[in-house]
Amino acid sequence: MYQIKKIIVCLDQSEMDETLVKFAAFIAKINQSKKIYFTNVIRNLSIPKDILTEFPNLVNNMIEERANQMKEVVSRNFDPELKVSSSFIVKEGQLSKKILKLANEKSADLILVGRKINLPGSGVVSQRLARRASCSLLIVPEKSLPNIKKLLVPSDFSDYSKDALEEAIEIAEKNEGKSEIFCQNVYSVPSGYHFTGKSYEEFSQIMLENATISFKKFIRKIDTKSVKIKTLYTKDEDDDPVEDIIKKAQEIKADMIIIGAKGRTAATALFIGSLAERLIQMNDKVPLLVTRPKGKNAGIIEYILEI
Repeated sequence: MYQIKKIIVCLDQSEMDETLVKFAAFIAKINQSKKIYFTNVIRNLSIPKDILTEFPNLVNNMIEERANQMKEVVSRNFDPELKVSSSFIVKEGQLSKKILKLANEKSADLILVGRKINLPGSGVVSQRLARRASCSLLIVPEKSLPNIKKLLVPSDFSDYSKDALEEAIEIAEKNEGKSEIFCQNVYSVPSGYHFTGKSYEEFSQIMLENATISFKKFIRKIDTKSVKIKTLYTKDEDDDPVEDIIKKAQEIKADMIIIGAKGRTAATALFIGSLAERLIQMNDKVPLLVTRPKGKNAGIIEYILEI
């Protein structure tokens, strides 16, 4: 997997900013990142021309004030000993569009955004960024603490699950083997099992054995770099694997869930997968890393949809 050298951190002048800055410092330290872009986006300003004529420095003063506020938050929460170059960028416009454009311009490796629970805000931006970003996205719930001791990787043994597990292995290796990786497969018993003459319990065992064999084939394709990976098999009883993933993450006290974006080409990048979509919507307890190979964004489709 690629190195996380350039990080975009989306700040919004709320209490969430302190959490995001601490996470940015933590990630930068582990990855020896080179550049962090602390970014704030002001919603489209509709200031009458006569007001701007009378107060020509109004917008520039607002931008300068936002930048200074970001610098203050960073100075309080970022380790000054880290040798990371920082920039403070204030943009005007729609948040997702500006962040996506900035990520492309700066060739960012990771976008860091907050997931609010009690604070004002919504998860719409996270959904848009996950679909269209040209890099990975880390969604951090408010008041989360930066840690990577336990990593949960949901897997259906697909190529994008492979991306996620390789990212987890990379993280564990950089953490000098101090991280535990749990690879979770959620399996279910098909509704037509009774036509086979098998009982529910018997067919459940068949599905579990099939998942076990599939994992063995899957893991052979991956360089685990001697990192230990614990497999977890969860039977989905209510046709909702996302709840099973979130429940397991809380049960093992995971510090991060890592999932691969389904879209790997320009034609499919808008479709990150229903599992990732629902995890972004429902998970508000555990930091969620949505991995995407750098550059695999929506390309021209993104621009067509934005017209």
